Amino acid sequence: MKREFQSSLWERGKDLVYDIAGGILQAVGMWCFIDTCQIAPGGVSGIALMINYVSGLPIGALSLLINLPLFAASWLFLERRMTWKTIGTVVWMSVILDGFGWLGIPQYTGDRLIGAAFGGIFTGAGMAVVFMRNSTTGGGDILAKLLQKFRPYMQTGYAIMVIDFFVVGGSVLVFREIEAAMYGLISIVCTTQTIDMLLYGMNRGSMITIHSDKNREIAEEIMRTMNRGTTFYKSIGGYSGKECETLTCAVDRKQFYQVKEIIDRHDPRAFVIVSPTKEVFGEGFQEGR
Repeated sequence: MKREFQSSLWERGKDLVYDIAGGILQAVGMWCFIDTCQIAPGGVSGIALMINYVSGLPIGALSLLINLPLFAASWLFLERRMTWKTIGTVVWMSVILDGFGWLGIPQYTGDRLIGAAFGGIFTGAGMAVVFMRNSTTGGGDILAKLLQKFRPYMQTGYAIMVIDFFVVGGSVLVFREIEAAMYGLISIVCTTQTIDMLLYGMNRGSMITIHSDKNREIAEEIMRTMNRGTTFYKSIGGYSGKECETLTCAVDRKQFYQVKEIIDRHDPRAFVIVSPTKEVFGEGFQEGR
């Protein structure tokens, strides 16, 4: 019992550390860079920035208020443990963000493109840190989960993207310039790319699936010259009905062309499928986690 309590306390402590770290990173992005760019990079934070521009109310407090009805919907229809974690994350992020303003943390006032890009990078880093602890930053994340619950076959990513585009489009009316939308989109791209990089890593590769009568020779040369492992699967041709072997191999992106040359040497008519992978780890790549 004592061990379980200590474990629970340790996990809550880690949640708190990650929330604070994520809040600081997001505050740097929002306060130090994006706020001075006069852009609305989608989501609840984008709506809060537009209201702040018109009313002068604190961005963090506005984000928290806008999230309240989403918290209520999450509590009623989604997992309550996740809702509690999200509420804690959003509260910390809101407090830290407004704290930057109260403390008078300096803001970047240089090139607008640099501000939008670095604002997106820091915001994405903050969100990725929060995601690592299985929490969310509210807003679009809750909306996506609600859409998945009530419309399981709906492509929620596209739905959230449409909402973000409406927010970005609204920034043109609020800030009275088309450039606000353009810089907002740049910031969104930087945010999403940063999240992907931190969550999935930069060790991306390619998964190659090969159907050929020369699979054994191809596999042997790949293993001998490139020091990459290969795997065979028993398969049956849908048209011919014949049993055959399917060869798969994971390689670094830079090595794909070399594999392609090996395949062409042995069987120019081979059927090859190349799938990009978010991350590859294990023997020959980075260590597993």
